[in-house]
Amino acid sequence: MFKLTEREKEILNLMTKGLNNTAIGKVLGISKHTAKSHVCTVIRKLQSVSRSEATFWAGKYNLF
Repeated sequence: MFKLTEREKEILNLMTKGLNNTAIGKVLGISKHTAKSHVCTVIRKLQSVSRSEATFWAGKYNLF
């Protein structure tokens, strides 16, 4: 259904925990700008309009 890379799954998992881009970057050792890019890609791939909608789909379909 949704084809996410392993990194995107990591990002999505952190998003579901409520982490913002800066916090995601710190956890993964990447810049907040790179984290934002990954978050945008995840949202797009899940055909969502927001972070909260993307995390809803993550929970519903156990995507990570």
